[in-house]
Amino acid sequence: MKIRNLLILIFSSLVMISCVREVSNNESKEVAIAVNTSVAKSSTLAQSLTPSVQSHKSGTFVSGEYRTQGTVSITTKDSKLFLELGQSFKISESDPDLVVILHRSDNVIGSTKPPAYSFKNGNYIILAPLKKYSGAQTYPIPNNINLADYKSAAIWCRKFNATFGAAKLIS
Repeated sequence: MKIRNLLILIFSSLVMISCVREVSNNESKEVAIAVNTSVAKSSTLAQSLTPSVQSHKSGTFVSGEYRTQGTVSITTKDSKLFLELGQSFKISESDPDLVVILHRSDNVIGSTKPPAYSFKNGNYIILAPLKKYSGAQTYPIPNNINLADYKSAAIWCRKFNATFGAAKLIS
């Protein structure tokens, strides 16, 4: 009798364990399906929330008064224009009064005279003070600016009217 009870107990335990495993496997599949569905929905949502970026013009800096290197581009994000200095941007840290400008000339360095490479009023618009001497950075361009009027971007020292570097903007 004891053996019979023992066998029944073992058999019922095996049945319960196999049932639990089957339910557990089914739940895992349902959870995996639910997670995959939510990931697909959230990545679709993330794509729709990501601002669309459109590049208009870009260029590479040429040194003027001081060594300047890297790239610049004009982009549109959410219908707003921005001037973006690339990750490779680097400039001399010798002057604290540097500004980012748009210039009407397509050859800023060639159209000015060394050593200062000075600008004439009316040929440029100041966007903002330079945020940092190297790395990626973004500057908003006012809505009333017609990009067709400006053919270059430059880093300029207001204090000494000296152009550190400029980049011709090409479509």
